[in-house]
Amino acid sequence: MTGATTAAAMPDVRRSGRWVFRAGIALLCAWVLVPIWLLMVNALSAPAEVAGFPKRLWPSFDLGSLTFFFRFRGVAEALWNSVQVAAVTMVLAIGLGAPAGYALSRFDFPGKEAFRFLVIMTRAFPLPLLALPLAVMFIRTGLDDTIVGLALVHATLALPFAVLITYSLFSGIPVELEEAAWTLGCSRPKAFVKVVLPLALPGIAASAVFAFVISWNEVFAAAVLTIQNRTLTAFLLQSLDVSPLHLKFAGGAALVIPALVFIFAVRKYLFAMWGIANR
Repeated sequence: MTGATTAAAMPDVRRSGRWVFRAGIALLCAWVLVPIWLLMVNALSAPAEVAGFPKRLWPSFDLGSLTFFFRFRGVAEALWNSVQVAAVTMVLAIGLGAPAGYALSRFDFPGKEAFRFLVIMTRAFPLPLLALPLAVMFIRTGLDDTIVGLALVHATLALPFAVLITYSLFSGIPVELEEAAWTLGCSRPKAFVKVVLPLALPGIAASAVFAFVISWNEVFAAAVLTIQNRTLTAFLLQSLDVSPLHLKFAGGAALVIPALVFIFAVRKYLFAMWGIANR
């Protein structure tokens, strides 16, 4: 009797679990999408509608706020600086992180686990704590208020993610494929280029996306280490503090839209990375 009752209750448990799972997914989507939607509604509405009440749930597609924002002095330069810093950050993070991830996945050496731990520990130090020594060092070396100097800081922030992501990617690619290439006459570098790299390239591109987003959204180092060559985030922090509400929404949209477009353009690489890392 007890066994029959338990068997009858199992479908109800599974059904409840599915509903809980779906509710969790719905809450997560709402948590991510609702703020973006409200930001876009206010950025694409007239200034009077942004300040008025009741609030709109659908934009009036008035481009006046965005047009005024992009014509504001310094915005175009700050946007270009953000693009340059993010691009250099991607190159540095992948150029240093991918070889480190490959070494961690393919070689055993003393201190390997300690190295992995130290890579993660680099994210344990808050950036404000390092702001003063960084500023002093950059001033002495001439890297203050430069694209390269800020990209070095952003690459340091993105490097742990690049190392760990590429480590998972290379670990998901069987080493037997490389060994087969070696037996056919390929050297280790050639086997990597011909066999491993094509399989890992989607995941490496996804790692580059993470590096780009980290650099694009970072504001503290950009605000402290730059004066004339500010990125868009630092420019907004400086200029929009006392600006009208509709310009603040326009500035937020100017930050969010390029990142969303970039991620959407490379979304297939993100999904491919997930498949490789879970083999």
